[in-house]
Amino acid sequence: MSTIKILWVDDEIDLLKPHILFLQKKNYDVTTCNSGTEAIDIIDKQNFDIVFLDENMPGLTGLETLSEIKNKRENVPVVMITKSEEEYIMEEAIGSKIADYLIKPVNPNQILLSLKKTLDNSRLVSQKTTSSYQQEFRKIAMDMAMVNSFEEWAELYQKLIYWEMELENIEDDSMFEILESQKNEANNQFCKFIDKNYPDWFEGHDAPTLSHNLFKEKVAPLLEEDKKVLFVVVDNLRYDQWKAFEPHLNSHYKKVLEEPYYSILPTATQYARNAIFSGLMPSEMKKKHPTLWLDDTDEGGKNMHEAAFLEHQLKRLHFTKKWEYHKITNLRNGKKLASNFKSQKDNDLTVVVYNFVDMLSHSKTEMEVIKELASNDKSYRSLTESWFKNSPLLEMIQQARDLGMTLVITTDHGTINVKNPSKVIGDKNTSLNLRYKTGRSLTYEQKEVLAAKDPRTIHLPSINMSSSFIFAKGDHFFAYPNNYNHYVSYYRNTYQHGGVSLEEMIIPFAILEPR
Repeated sequence: MSTIKILWVDDEIDLLKPHILFLQKKNYDVTTCNSGTEAIDIIDKQNFDIVFLDENMPGLTGLETLSEIKNKRENVPVVMITKSEEEYIMEEAIGSKIADYLIKPVNPNQILLSLKKTLDNSRLVSQKTTSSYQQEFRKIAMDMAMVNSFEEWAELYQKLIYWEMELENIEDDSMFEILESQKNEANNQFCKFIDKNYPDWFEGHDAPTLSHNLFKEKVAPLLEEDKKVLFVVVDNLRYDQWKAFEPHLNSHYKKVLEEPYYSILPTATQYARNAIFSGLMPSEMKKKHPTLWLDDTDEGGKNMHEAAFLEHQLKRLHFTKKWEYHKITNLRNGKKLASNFKSQKDNDLTVVVYNFVDMLSHSKTEMEVIKELASNDKSYRSLTESWFKNSPLLEMIQQARDLGMTLVITTDHGTINVKNPSKVIGDKNTSLNLRYKTGRSLTYEQKEVLAAKDPRTIHLPSINMSSSFIFAKGDHFFAYPNNYNHYVSYYRNTYQHGGVSLEEMIIPFAILEPR
């Protein structure tokens, strides 16, 4: 590793000779000078890795010198050293993007610590994160072998996401590859768990909160407490994407509850989101509201009647207060609602369905530029965060805070990056989704599929008497044998939903109160 070059600027530099000798023994290359003017001349001629700068000097002050240094070498880190503890000096120095702030008298170890914190931060954090994950890896592996309840699976998935986000910025890619392998194994075990337990969740056995009882169990109680509620459903939002943009809410809202819940199968909008708003499973929706429900093979939009479904549910819950429903499918609609959001102030319930993340995942399939921008889970999270912090949705949330609204934020299902094709054969009436199929006489690879030969067991409607459902497990996606290679090449490494995976089924639900 090349020698670290330090410029130390202090009008009493001779008194700091012991510190400089200490650093030189540690193999640091230290250049010294007595004034800001001299420092600026030296900076013009040489490159330095870091500058130690005295704040109180005759002639150019430390703050004035700092400004000149930043004009010439914007990215060089500067550590301000001062006798003064006056707050305004500290604030001005921090506002000028100093790397660290030390109060005289400083000892050599303080200087060394500041150097390591400023220059070695990335490496040290990487080493610590790697070491911590190596210890946690064994525990996660043991937990995975023992986990046997929906609560434990939610906890394990949250732990995996935590480490994924911790490891994504470290220098050791091998650790990230180990985590990916661990996530794949977790998904294999999770699919077995769902295959075994999912039907029982509808028979009165121990079950998680599911799409169709989310509103009744989690949102209705807030309305009964006479809270004014902003209920936001961000379509297709994974738990890791929620964790990526959650910090942007912290200055407006404080989280009082975060409790992941489970999407029903198929993890697709027409099933899961309609279930949220109707409070019913799909087979019940078709039976009770035949004019509102559309099967996969029917013509027309499958989510055109969410407000009507919600109206029926609110009547069953004897909710008689004022409410409004809004669906945002483009920037123009989002800006329009944000600009008029104060009109929601008299509502007891304001529902906003925001479709951006779903559109992003579908765009990744269709547009080369999005494929580049969201090539993996890390960039997919980053893109979602960038959208949220600049979106009309955040403007609405800020205004909701001012109106004293309780914020409920959730989604209908998640999504997964699909990598492995799974051959399937069906007739011309078979549904088109890449992660689930419904139809007659389906032929498929059994080990790659969760099958519901009788849809009634999981409360799904049948298109006809002999229809069944199949769901892709893990990161598989369905491909027809016809034009197989082109189909596989087009859809591999795209984000899809409808099947069985941790990413699609275990999804965020949070309640936040205004700060």
